[in-house]
Amino acid sequence: MGHQMYKYDAALTDAVFDYCRERLAMDPVPLDYGSLAAIPEHALDGLIGADGNDPGKILNFFEEQLATSVVSIDSPGFLAFIPNAPTKNSLLFDMVVACSGLNGTSWLESAGVVAAENQALAFLANLAGMPDGSGGAFVSGGSMGNLSSLTVGRDVGRARRPLIAPHELRFAISSDAHSSIGKALHVLGVGALLVEPDDHRLTRATLETALANDPRPESVIGIVATSGTTNAGIVDDLEGLGSYANEHEIWFHVDGAYGGAALFSPTHRRLLKGIRHADSFVVDPHKWLLAPLDCAALIYRNPTVARKILAQQASYLDILHTDDDELYEWNPSDFAIHLSRRARGLPFWFSLVTNGTVAYETAIQSAIDLAQRTVRLIESMDHVEMVRPSSLSIVLFRRKGWNAERYNEWSQQLLRDQIAFVTPTKWEGETVARLAFLHPDTPDEMVHQILDSMRD
Repeated sequence: MGHQMYKYDAALTDAVFDYCRERLAMDPVPLDYGSLAAIPEHALDGLIGADGNDPGKILNFFEEQLATSVVSIDSPGFLAFIPNAPTKNSLLFDMVVACSGLNGTSWLESAGVVAAENQALAFLANLAGMPDGSGGAFVSGGSMGNLSSLTVGRDVGRARRPLIAPHELRFAISSDAHSSIGKALHVLGVGALLVEPDDHRLTRATLETALANDPRPESVIGIVATSGTTNAGIVDDLEGLGSYANEHEIWFHVDGAYGGAALFSPTHRRLLKGIRHADSFVVDPHKWLLAPLDCAALIYRNPTVARKILAQQASYLDILHTDDDELYEWNPSDFAIHLSRRARGLPFWFSLVTNGTVAYETAIQSAIDLAQRTVRLIESMDHVEMVRPSSLSIVLFRRKGWNAERYNEWSQQLLRDQIAFVTPTKWEGETVARLAFLHPDTPDEMVHQILDSMRD
């Protein structure tokens, strides 16, 4: 009975679990070679066909031919871009979520999922100093979180500025804001007041100067601040900007996709105190909060406002918006530009409740401490120098005399040698080196090896 695709295959299950056990047991997780590993020509040809293939053989094909062509983002040597270092517990529970057939769209379908996710969201909101009742949903990433929250901010701004044409409304943003901010504003059909930051930091003073020199300051309906820029980890003047937004009744959004995790840092959480003023806030557990992809926490000060703007309406969805139970207001689908969604917040929730907050504090702090030790090491060497002071867990530095081509060659060689995955970036037009520390098990010895490799 039943379709063949739904029959339990014990042998395949054992094979998959064996692969996962071996993967989880790796210590440390190897980098592998990414695009440097050659996939045999035509290796995938003919795999999709009418009759299918033996699952065990395809699993072996993945392990031997595809997996080695992927740089492992959970390796302690992954120091490029913004890494991802999911805890073992979060990876295991991601498997549970995948095997459970969960639809995290609504309270009606997944009350247990929503209750657990909301506990994690409430904890993050409380950590950020936002008021009781703040909440939202876990979305796919910071880009989706920024787009959704700015949609709410735009509509709130339209209501507050009814005499200004919708296309003339603007958000004040820094030139160092994440690229997704500008893209979101473009999609939303609103403009940007691009504020020149003070040493790459958006402040109340720079904002007020820009507004004073602008012919239509009344068209600015919101401010977007960053708590930890992607390229350099710089935290904007959250306190000053948040106070200004509250005083002038404009939307205040904080993009903390990467750096918001520093709320767990005993030494650096003070830099993020101003998040308490935010109307909306994004932090990605799949970055520095050690959860698997894809997971970003989107939190609103007043979720009711967001729900009224973002909840999708259709006859078949009426049952999701009944007034019979106030908990029906907590449909994750109502707080972002999405409808169907996986229960992407549960692996983070499981890791948080099983490991405890102290473990998270020490893990986040270890990355900051390693960055500071790296700065001291660079300052002790003759062939490298700092580009700017380290911020949070990111270190920008240069190898004296190198050009962009030499940096790229060095990056590829590090990966070939399986030392680390480090990619260059641009800073004020110059190609430089960048280390982004997230994994709490990245050793000092690896940093020494990376810097020594630049001596040639």
